This record gives sequence, structure tokens and C-alpha cells, in this order.
Amino acid sequence: MASNLMLTGLLKHVAEKFPTRRAICVSGKLDVTHARLHQLIEQAASQLVAAGVEPRDVVALTFPNTIEFVIMFLAVIRVRATAAPLNAAYMPEEFEFYLSDSESKILLIAKEGNEAAQAAATKLNIPQITVTLPQSNSDISLIPSSPLSDSDSISNIVNEPSDVALFLHTSGTTSRPKGVPLTQHNLASSVNNIKSVYKLTESDSTVIVLPLFHVHGLIAGLLSSLGAGGSVTLPASGRFSASSFWSDMIKYNATWYTAVPTIHQILLDRHFTNPEPAYPKLRLIRSCSAALAPSVLARLEEAFGAPVLEAYAMTEATHLMCSNPLPENGPHLPGSVGKPVGQEMAILDESGVVQGPDAKGEICIRGENVTKGYKNNPEANKSAFQFGWFHTGDVGYLDSDGYLHLVGRIKELINRGGEKISPIEVDAVLVSHPEIAQAVAFGVPDDKYGEEINCAAIPREGTKIDEEEVLRFCKKNLAAFKVPKRVFMTDSLPKTATGKIQRRLVAEHFLAQISTAKVPKFGA
Repeated sequence: MASNLMLTGLLKHVAEKFPTRRAICVSGKLDVTHARLHQLIEQAASQLVAAGVEPRDVVALTFPNTIEFVIMFLAVIRVRATAAPLNAAYMPEEFEFYLSDSESKILLIAKEGNEAAQAAATKLNIPQITVTLPQSNSDISLIPSSPLSDSDSISNIVNEPSDVALFLHTSGTTSRPKGVPLTQHNLASSVNNIKSVYKLTESDSTVIVLPLFHVHGLIAGLLSSLGAGGSVTLPASGRFSASSFWSDMIKYNATWYTAVPTIHQILLDRHFTNPEPAYPKLRLIRSCSAALAPSVLARLEEAFGAPVLEAYAMTEATHLMCSNPLPENGPHLPGSVGKPVGQEMAILDESGVVQGPDAKGEICIRGENVTKGYKNNPEANKSAFQFGWFHTGDVGYLDSDGYLHLVGRIKELINRGGEKISPIEVDAVLVSHPEIAQAVAFGVPDDKYGEEINCAAIPREGTKIDEEEVLRFCKKNLAAFKVPKRVFMTDSLPKTATGKIQRRLVAEHFLAQISTAKVPKFGA
């Protein structure tokens, strides 16, 4: 079996080809080479077998962004089991849902423990194992440990491309989260797509800023770097910190980073109030997981002197679907998420007819990176795979150069009296105002139009912008029917764990405030 059809094969190949190159650093604490990482994974894999883990078992992991997580995640896949990483910030009820829905057999946790996860696992009778790696040259320790016997040798465990390696839930912006199984082959395909579009090699290095329990950080940040023979740095605190980010980037010779718009915005705000003496020379800055407003893209490029490439991705596609190219491969367009990478893409209408350039419809994909289907959900699979394509649930159009432009989630488009409004377009206008830091547009029920448009905006620090000024600015820059009826000035917006602003949550949050004071209704 060609090794590049599997993540495990790809990483083994890298360990043989670049044994002495750095693979993972924990800032200021430890450095591990590709060869050493491979050793640690094999050793952890033997211990998992000794602990009774069998092929196709699901193993849940909940950790900060640590080297222990990376080793155990890859060790689980090595023994042909399925890794189910979980957000350490979940509440006990959430852990209970995810642990039972994934049918996890074991829970792996960090030495600091996690009360909510442990309570849920105890309730479900799921055994827990604590994992630590004290130094890069020490053995990885699993407690409780199981004595190793010769039969625990993993030399005779042969990985297959069809093995389900990763199990995640969709972030469920509109419905109950759906379980997404991804195979070794899905992971390898996606890593190869990401490596090719950004030309990642062994000389690349990045600092991980996103959580490793979601595809963006896990696949674009971590696995694509390792799969290219490059290196990743994990912040000492186990999570993103704006104050240590640039010093880590400089110290570990980073050449690029990938993040969500929220984090780019935090780094920009910091640049304007507390700039670094110098910024590293980067090959690219990547943005994904939520729309990046053109005005923010321009400010990023100006501040940090690197091309900002916006991409489009989702869990079901093992992350990457589209990206803007590197400058040597073509223009990168603000407001576009670029071209499909290593997969087919089409814009379909309701009857499954492929649309021509500039015609809006549902974005659909086909490729080796796409999941085979949601777990135990025949109904969702029937609608998601209609007409032989995977349906993203997003509306967009391809321009005549083949660049994709997103209009919005089908369920988030605002239908005002038959006029469909893209909330992404309204967001972009709002944040182009110099005094608005973040903004989100959303639909609210309306007696006359069915739906009306409202928005929430966070002013920049030290500014005094009010609702009136926001509306004046919108009227100048948007068609009349797209101008929000009401603006909520606020200092924070509800976000999901992935840093996505969910319009549904924002709408509920602000509507709850006004429904207590009943607004008189006018019109039809």
C-alpha cells in the first residue's frame, strides 16, 4: 500500500527522511525531532495495546495544546483505533453527550486532570488514563499503566487507508452536532492538498495558535507541518497567548501561521497599541473558518508584511476545500476564498443542475478528502450526498477565473421580503468603519417582511461611535434594503469554541434583551 495514502505512512516516511530535523517544540521547554517523535508514538501505541485498546475502538482525548496530546493522538491512530479529541472547556453534560455519542472506550487526559470530563467518564463507566512526558528523552508515562507483554508488540499491526482515524462533531451552527468519521486516507489527502497549495517543506515552521481538537489547528497547523517534515511550536501555556506569539515566532524561525479572523484581529489590535520592535519575514499568513473582511485583510498585510491567503474549509472535507494561491501562483483576492484544492467543486441549484460563472447556488464538492458520511444518521447523509456531490450548506458562486465567493450559510441568509441578503457582505461593510472592531449581522423575525436585518457591533477601544453613526455609514455603503434596522452596540459577542461567531447565538442573545420590553409592531 503506498504510504502516502495514509497519515501514519506519511509520518513514518518523514521520520526516515528527516530524522534529525525538529518536529515539535514546546516553547522554552522541550524539542523533539521527527525520529524521536516516531519513537514516542510507537512506544505510546504499545502501551495503548497493553491497556486493551483494539482496532476500531474510539479513544477520547481531552488536553490543552501539548506534546502529550500530539503523541497520543497519533498513537491511537497507529493502533488502528479512532481518536476523538474533545474541547477541555466542555461542561459535564457536553462531555457526557460527546463521550456517549462517539461510543468512547477510554478517556486520555493531561496530568492536571479535567473535572468535568472525569465526572462524565466516571458516570459512563469509561476508564481514564493520565498521560505525561516529563522530558523529550524520557519515556511517555500512562497511569494507570498496564504491564507490556510480547503480544503487545505493535510490529504486526498493519494500518489501512480505510481505517477511521479521527472522529469529530460538526460545530452545528444550526442543528444538533453531527458525528463525522474521517479515515487515514481522508487525512493523508487533506495533508497533501495543504502541503501542495502552500508549498510546505521541511524548512517551514509555525506556531500553533488554534485548538487541536478541531480540524483547522489539527490538520492545517499540526499535521500538514509534520507531514512536510517541517516543525511546529506549541505555546508554553498550552494555548494561544498574544503576548508570547511573536517572540515564539521569531525564536523558532516561523515562516507562516494559520488562524481564525478573531485571532488575526487580536494580533492587529495589539500591533496598533503595542507593536513589536520587528516582525519575522513570513512566506504567508493564512485565514480560515470564518469570513475575513477585505478591510481586515488589507490591515494585516500592511502590519505584518506578508500575503494573507484566505481559505475555505469544513470538518466534513477534512478541513481544506479552497484557498487563495501563493503570490507566485496567482493573485489572492480579498473577499474570495480562492480556488478548489485537490478536489472537484460545483455550484448546484435546487435540482442539482451545475451553474455557470457568477451564478449563485449551493457549493458542492467531491474528493478523496471528503467523509464517507455522518455516523448513524441516514437522513442527514441522504440530503448531504444528493446528486452524487457532498453539499456544504453554503451559498456562493465561482467567478470567471474559478475563484469562489461565499454568500453565506443557506440557513443564515436573511430573507427580507423575498430579497436574500448575505450577512457576510454586511459584516464586511461594518468592520471597514475605522471605529468598529468587530461586527455581526443577523436576521430577526418581522411581521411585514418575514425577516429584517439587525447587527451587533463592538467599537474600537477609545472610540465613541454610536448606533446613529453606524446606520449613517451603512446607508452610504449598502443598498437601502441591506441596511440594518437596528444596531446593538456591545463590548462582546457570543462565540463558539472554534472562535466562530454563530449568528443564531448572537440573534438569540440580543433578541432576548428586547423581547422583555415589547416593541410595538407597525406595518401589514
